[in-house]
Amino acid sequence: METPPTDAASENASAEHVASLRARINHALPELVADAGPDVLYDPVRYVLDGGGKRLRPILLLLSAEAFGVATQRALPAALAVEVFHNFTLVHDDIMDHADERRGRPTVHLQWDADTAILTGDMLMALSYDLLTQVDTPHLAKMLDVYHAMVERLCKGQALDKAFETQAETSVEDYMRMIDCKTGALLEAAFEIGGLIGGVVPPQRTALRKIGRRVGRAFQIQDDLLDLTADHDRWGKQVGGDLMEGKKTFLLLRALERAEGDDHAWFARIVAEKGLPPDEVPEARERMRHLGIFDEAEAAVKEYTAGARQQIDALPGETAPIQTMHWLIDQMQARLH
Repeated sequence: METPPTDAASENASAEHVASLRARINHALPELVADAGPDVLYDPVRYVLDGGGKRLRPILLLLSAEAFGVATQRALPAALAVEVFHNFTLVHDDIMDHADERRGRPTVHLQWDADTAILTGDMLMALSYDLLTQVDTPHLAKMLDVYHAMVERLCKGQALDKAFETQAETSVEDYMRMIDCKTGALLEAAFEIGGLIGGVVPPQRTALRKIGRRVGRAFQIQDDLLDLTADHDRWGKQVGGDLMEGKKTFLLLRALERAEGDDHAWFARIVAEKGLPPDEVPEARERMRHLGIFDEAEAAVKEYTAGARQQIDALPGETAPIQTMHWLIDQMQARLH
């Protein structure tokens, strides 16, 4: 189908619908463990689930399900499952990355300790599987197959990301394969599981996976870009944190590929010394801007977003949720934090 024409009324309707879905998810998440005990285990879990977030993955799952005629309430357990799982990955990522801040608050391992954070992540992962099994669908076995494959791919992506820290040579192509697993796998699963609840056929499942992969690439490159350009108060993390940690992001790897002479030596030092002093982050920003790295990253985000939109146009589903999906993906491309 062709993308329906957009106007202010349809954009407002999409914005209101996304806000409604986000509010529903935000209300449901803390309720999952509101009365669970003991507190020594569940207080950190409640801290995570009540910590806010954009809730993009569960919203996209719900929109995917709606596109194939599924009511929000029926798909909600699956949406909560992917959001709980996403938060599990963040808790464990923060331990591995030695991060002190997440969404403007201390990370779990800093607020409590690393052992507590590990248990919190384990509990969140278990809860996500339990939620998935609560979906009223004859396609649970297929959904679990998708979920298991997603978990394996995401762990593979995290392992590759960690391996990049000591790997002598890493290309942008290597990086894209890594984010297809680490970032794209859960987004692919969200789109596909939403469709499975609605009984999609194999070609539609393939299209949904392609949408998720392209959204994942756009989202991660935008994330890398914002790490250097976002306002700290809105970003919720240390601006320039990736460079300070010496992480091989799209920006740094592309800078190494494009830079010559002094510029190349300057960026290579970040890799060799496994990080950049905080007071040199502004210089990194200016060198990248001069090399056109920010422009290239923005162009890549637009390209992958456009690819996702083309796949969405091929879906045979309901018009309103597909239109809202378009709107939300555009908002993801244009986000500032």
